[in-house]
Amino acid sequence: MGSRGHTAQPEREAVAGCCPFYHEAVELVGRRWTGAILRVLMDGPLRFSEVAQAVPELSDRLLSERMKELEARGIVERKVMPGPPLRVEYELSQMGRELEPALSELQRWAHRWLKRGEPIEA
Repeated sequence: MGSRGHTAQPEREAVAGCCPFYHEAVELVGRRWTGAILRVLMDGPLRFSEVAQAVPELSDRLLSERMKELEARGIVERKVMPGPPLRVEYELSQMGRELEPALSELQRWAHRWLKRGEPIEA
C-alpha cells in the first residue's frame, strides 16, 4: 500500500505525440479527392481527361488544383508529349509509387470494413 493507504498504481508509459511527418502525410493524402486521384494513377499514366473520367464526381477545377499540389510536392509528374496534338500525361513519381503499398492496404481495409451507404460507427 502507498503512504496514504492507497494501493500503488503501475506507472503509465508516456503517451507518444503524433509524429509531425505522419500528420503531414495524412493531411496531404487525405485531402478531398487526393486519395482517389492517387488510386487511379496507380494503374499508370493518364491524361487529365482520363483522370476526370475515372473520378466522375470531381470537378475539373478541383482536379486541376489537386494535380498542381501533387506535382509541387513531387508525388505526381506532369509530362508533355510532343504533338500534334500536344498531350499532357500525369503519372506517379518514385515518391508517389512508394505510397502504393499504403494506399492498397487502405483500399483492402475499406472493402473489408466500409459498406456503401452505412454510417461509420464511432
